[in-house]
Amino acid sequence: MTTSGAPAPTSPPIRASEALQKKLAKIGLQSEADLLVHLPLRYEDETRITPVNRSFANEPVQVEVVVHSNEIQFRPRRQMIVRAADESGEITLRFFSFYPNQQAALSEGSRIRAFGEVRGGFFGAEMVHPRFRKVGDDEPLPSELTPIYSTTAGLANSALQKLIGKALAVGDLSETLPEELRQRLKLPGLARSLRFLHTPPPGTDLDTLHARNHPAWRRVKFDEVLAQQLSLRRAYLARREQGAPVLVARDDLGARLLDQLPFGLTGAQLRAMAEIANDLAQPYPMQRLLQGDVGAGKTIVAALAACQAISAGWQAAFMAPTEILAEQHYLKLKDWLEPLGVKVAWLSGSLKTKAKREQLAATAAEAQLVVGTHALIQDGVDFAKLGLAIVDEQHRFGVAQRLALRKKGDNPHQLMMSATPIPRTLAMSYYADLDVTVLDELPPGRTPIKTRLIADNRRDDVVGFVKKAVEEGRQAYWVCPLIEESEALQLQTAQETYDFLFEQFSGLTVGLVHGRLKADEKQAVMAAFAAGDIDVLVATTVIEVGVDVPNASLMVIEHAERFGLSQLHQLRGRVGRGKYESSCVLIYAGPLGEIARQRLKIIFENTDGFEIARQDLQIRGPGEFVGARQSGVPLLRYADLEMDADLVEMARDVAEEMLTEHLELAERHLKRWLGSREELLKS
Repeated sequence: MTTSGAPAPTSPPIRASEALQKKLAKIGLQSEADLLVHLPLRYEDETRITPVNRSFANEPVQVEVVVHSNEIQFRPRRQMIVRAADESGEITLRFFSFYPNQQAALSEGSRIRAFGEVRGGFFGAEMVHPRFRKVGDDEPLPSELTPIYSTTAGLANSALQKLIGKALAVGDLSETLPEELRQRLKLPGLARSLRFLHTPPPGTDLDTLHARNHPAWRRVKFDEVLAQQLSLRRAYLARREQGAPVLVARDDLGARLLDQLPFGLTGAQLRAMAEIANDLAQPYPMQRLLQGDVGAGKTIVAALAACQAISAGWQAAFMAPTEILAEQHYLKLKDWLEPLGVKVAWLSGSLKTKAKREQLAATAAEAQLVVGTHALIQDGVDFAKLGLAIVDEQHRFGVAQRLALRKKGDNPHQLMMSATPIPRTLAMSYYADLDVTVLDELPPGRTPIKTRLIADNRRDDVVGFVKKAVEEGRQAYWVCPLIEESEALQLQTAQETYDFLFEQFSGLTVGLVHGRLKADEKQAVMAAFAAGDIDVLVATTVIEVGVDVPNASLMVIEHAERFGLSQLHQLRGRVGRGKYESSCVLIYAGPLGEIARQRLKIIFENTDGFEIARQDLQIRGPGEFVGARQSGVPLLRYADLEMDADLVEMARDVAEEMLTEHLELAERHLKRWLGSREELLKS
């Protein structure tokens, strides 16, 4: 299989003034091809005139009226009031922002067509900021629906319409799907589809267009998803052509680690380890995503992968996004591996000068595993022989950061981990360039967690609940979203909660940890909590992931309505790690908005991280869910991963076929739909 071929023809740049080109570039329009696939957000029907007396409130219509008066008012705010009428009645046009040329165009006696939503006003029917233009007597109406495009300040929709119209007339609308393939997939032709969507003919059903389920929309959405799949698949194949260290274990380090553990691996962990071990032994770099629900046991799988790299005579690096999480990993990995003779180094931004110098020297020489935060990718950090880079909570790192860690070695293997389960359609679309391993089985002994929703006016009940748990020998977390008071949000702060609970829990030990504490202070508090010296730990979300205290059986989350579903699920997963019955109490402040209500209902009804993730995707959309704006993966503009999951499946298979049998068409397809955005994927 080859991944190179003749370069695809470059689409001509847009012919326009320099000022207009700059405005177009702001919305990603630089070539004729960009214009062709810049499809309408919606459509408006300007093919007919509605008499003023037959327009209904909240209904978008077009009226043709003559201006009777035009005045500027300054109270209660500056606005232009235009009174106009047709033969059936009067209407008021109201503008809160306007230019002198608009005022002139709306002078007394002007005949105009105004399009907008009619509403009831003090003087009867009115439109606020309608789109309008001057017309002559008996000027013909448009024969097509008016497309409304995404634009930017200073770039009128009408200007975009003209540019796109020219591109449709002279641009390249040739097919990039082989005819046999297009027929097999039962998709309409591209030229016909694009022309239809830019210039829908009279009689086209607006509802069908806006719902985006017309066959023309289906063709466009397939082409967009196919471009993404082609690009990701090509990046995947290109990495396969690069060399990487062959990491074959020379001793039994991994087996000795397993022998000393107080637990056995689940079937899912054994399968994951087999897949990773096979990848590490290949002469091309592994790019694998290991995902699993909270508590599924990703860390031991990563430790075993590190053992294989170390046994092969190479170093492993383990990077985590926060100091608390990174240090938790460091202490756990050190406890597991140092008794087996493995030298483990620690790098973080908070290290004192002398300690940092020692750890840097170890990293550049004898350290076999280096654990740390972003400090691992700073200038001055040199690895002796980096063969495996492990990135925990990978979605919190941007492309540049993950690439910087890879550059610390000679094309090392990379294992990325995420405790945020990714819905299948999202994984197929945004992680198609990775091999994905799923830990779909929890270790035995994890106790079910009961979730309770309690209004904030019942805080005393929660305090009593915590007291009871502590009296029974358990410990509790109490999580708050902010450190300091914010007048805008009026949230309960960590400091206030600490002071309140300190008074409430006479005779008990209350601790406080948040992101502004120094690293040694945070570690001291966490160590005291893990040792059982702190009964109730008040914290911000710094304890969201990685913290493992089996004796903690109660999680209280303040202002749960302010948290995302992933955060709530992660925080809930901090308990239920021992043999004791565990609970998560979500305190909320009403009245709840619709999205907050949905989130709390989902987290209350579900404990399966994958189901929570699926519903979270519906609420947030893919870009927010996986941080795609930082991941470098081009966002889908037209396809919907829930509604169009079948297109993702089709495109995945077609991408493989096109890269194998129709490479030139694949290149042209990528140029048309991604252009320069595809460069983002090559990291």
